[in-house]
Amino acid sequence: MISVAIVEDNADLRRSLKILLEESPGFRCVGAYATAEEALRQLPKQPAEVVLMDINLPVMSGIECTRQLRELVPQSRVIIITVYRDHEKIFKALRAGAWGYLLKRSSPDAILEAVTEVHQGGAPMSSEVARKVVAAFQAPPSQPGQRVDLSPREREVLELLAEGLPDKEIAAKLGLSTPTVRFHLQHIYSKLHVRSRTEAALKHLAVKPSVPDVS
Repeated sequence: MISVAIVEDNADLRRSLKILLEESPGFRCVGAYATAEEALRQLPKQPAEVVLMDINLPVMSGIECTRQLRELVPQSRVIIITVYRDHEKIFKALRAGAWGYLLKRSSPDAILEAVTEVHQGGAPMSSEVARKVVAAFQAPPSQPGQRVDLSPREREVLELLAEGLPDKEIAAKLGLSTPTVRFHLQHIYSKLHVRSRTEAALKHLAVKPSVPDVS
């Protein structure tokens, strides 16, 4: 049962999403909020595993709400929902800690699939946004010359993570169990000083992890 919260100022869409979640096996809606401020007050009291977040909220934006939720409820994974493919805003939301995004015109099945994918560790996004992530990979490191030593296996896991693969697919490609992949991810997060898959991916090429010489 995946717990989901909704942050959406359009009452009709908020109601529709809530009904979809409540009537779909394997999902439950733990909260539906009209503003970022309300979500920030309520979600720490009753955290959701996945949050559907509108970008264009009336006062505080969905981007800033995502950034604050990452601090207040780090276990929640945010999916941005938006009307248009505003790639710059979506990319900023990913930088703020979102795990992926959906268009509001997505079908009910597509919405449920995205929630499931993010819950399993995936990161649904378009090719245009993915290219912006790749461009961020190539930004110079904040501390020139800094290197992070990852094991060969950790680097393999990180490269597949950066491609947007969920834990189960990474495990299948590398011939590992899913718990082993998650074990490697925790070590990667610790070494890169990050707390999410998106942050790890953004640091992947920027920091240029090195593989120890084992010859």
